[in-house]
Amino acid sequence: MTAILGISAFYHDAAAALVVDGQIVAAAQEERFTRKKHDSDFPVHAIAYCLEEAQLAPDQLDYVGFYDKPLLKFERLLETYLAYAPAGIRSFLSAMPVWLHQKLHLPRELRAGLQGRFRKRYVFTEHHESHAASAFFPSPFDEAAIVTLDGVGEWATASLGAGRGNQLHLTHELRFPHSLGLLYSAFTYFCGFKVNSGEYKLMGLAPYGEPRYEDLILQQLVDLRPDGSFRLDMSYFRYCQGLRMTSPKFARLFGGRPRRPEEPLTQREMDLAASIQAVTEKIMLRTACHVHRQTGLRHLCLAGGVALNCVGNGHILREGPFDRIWIQPAAGDAGGALGVALFIWYQLLGNPRTPCPLDAQHGSLLGPRFSPQQIRAALDDAGATYHVVADEEQLCQRVAQLLAAQKVVGWMQGRMEFGPRALGSRSILGDARSPDMQRVMNVKIKFRESFRPFAPAVLQQRVGEYFQWREGDTSPYMLLVAPVAASQRTALDVSQLQGLDKLQGVRSSVPAVTHVDYSARVQTVDAARHGRFHRLLRAFEAQTRCPVIVNTSFNVRGEPIVCTPAEAYRCFLATNMDALVVEDFLLLKDEQAAGQLHQTDAYLARFAPD
Repeated sequence: MTAILGISAFYHDAAAALVVDGQIVAAAQEERFTRKKHDSDFPVHAIAYCLEEAQLAPDQLDYVGFYDKPLLKFERLLETYLAYAPAGIRSFLSAMPVWLHQKLHLPRELRAGLQGRFRKRYVFTEHHESHAASAFFPSPFDEAAIVTLDGVGEWATASLGAGRGNQLHLTHELRFPHSLGLLYSAFTYFCGFKVNSGEYKLMGLAPYGEPRYEDLILQQLVDLRPDGSFRLDMSYFRYCQGLRMTSPKFARLFGGRPRRPEEPLTQREMDLAASIQAVTEKIMLRTACHVHRQTGLRHLCLAGGVALNCVGNGHILREGPFDRIWIQPAAGDAGGALGVALFIWYQLLGNPRTPCPLDAQHGSLLGPRFSPQQIRAALDDAGATYHVVADEEQLCQRVAQLLAAQKVVGWMQGRMEFGPRALGSRSILGDARSPDMQRVMNVKIKFRESFRPFAPAVLQQRVGEYFQWREGDTSPYMLLVAPVAASQRTALDVSQLQGLDKLQGVRSSVPAVTHVDYSARVQTVDAARHGRFHRLLRAFEAQTRCPVIVNTSFNVRGEPIVCTPAEAYRCFLATNMDALVVEDFLLLKDEQAAGQLHQTDAYLARFAPD
């Protein structure tokens, strides 16, 4: 038996992943255990979970891998600070202590994190090698082109190459400071959202605007080449030398200072979002076409934070030259932990690889699950009132009835998802047919901005009836956006509506998941990957003839997705959810004791807005 632990830490979304004899046994982000969103500290709890899942101790591991090379990253930081000196001195002084005391001593930190019980070999891969490995090795392809796109690793901000069998080879890279991820984050910052978490918001805001600034971005900021490579005019940016993303010159170009987070959104921010989204899609598509020309391969694998831009992914699938694409569900830094473990098993140890027909990611359900005894103990300790519905068909029928009656249901089943998406294991569910569900779930359940769209979960065999979808394509990880099918759309005159007023009106037969541009971030649900969640959708379909429900992550604004039954129950009490289902345990809000329902303020006060 060969056990390999992969670790990502110290930058963004720390995580651990365990691979045993080539099989992905467990993977989880540290934030799910510490309840600190995007926790970047050493993933002590995630490691403990992975080892417990495999019933291994640290001294039984054969290899421990780290997802990037800290000395190369430190070289880039020093060269960048020297190139811009004396500008950036505040940033330099704030960064150096943690580097000198921690990040330059990773073997020491790794030994301490494993209680000094691992005495074998540590392996450090380059950041984009980890991304590429996380994309190709779990994919269902024997050979595929590979594209990785993110903010920055050591020096690389993007890489291209190919994987064949048990080996991958990256042939081209784009280097810092020219970065699509940082370009998108600069606009995220300028529009008043938090970098490294607000990019989802910017993507969701884009359909409310018009790409009025697209040409200006391509003329002034980005020198884009036919192969998708580009150079940025760094006079518009400050991320090399300061603590801000953009310069005063950027503000002058786009008509004034950055929006403050608490200020109302204006048409400018909506048009900026639409414009940078259009530029991003153009760069992603050109890059994909270029790697196809270079490799001649029929399939594509994607990873890196930019691969979470599901609108861009959808354009590559529909307009690009590839037959199929596969995107790592934990495409950001967390997925690097899995990538380095798989890189060691295949690339370094040379073990044979046989692709799985679906993929080797197991639906990305790689986190903890809880026994009936653990669930009952947690609910009893909280003073909860619950029903036990041991018959699965009866449980699914009951929950489907609640959804059809416009109730909002918290749904916690099986192993927790690895990655940022809730895929039917830690989800909040609603009726996609409801015209009010999008507003209700944003404002009363998630406590977030009203403009943000929700994703549909749809039975795989009926996805083509509701969305413009190529036969045979799947999207089990909610990483592709597709237009709503013309047959499901309703006539609606929006020509006179601007900005958030576009939310008015019913656009389709599933309005709760139809964005203002008639798009939707689709999750296809099948029996092989999704188990009970698939059976719930079948029950809902039988009762309503509709195979589509709303699926959003089980959390509130500023909180990581819930992990344990106790966290699920607290979130249930603190929101306007009507019901909670934890495995076979069904809880109804109106049956909970009155004293239990006054936890909202105390609960939400724990989480700062993101």
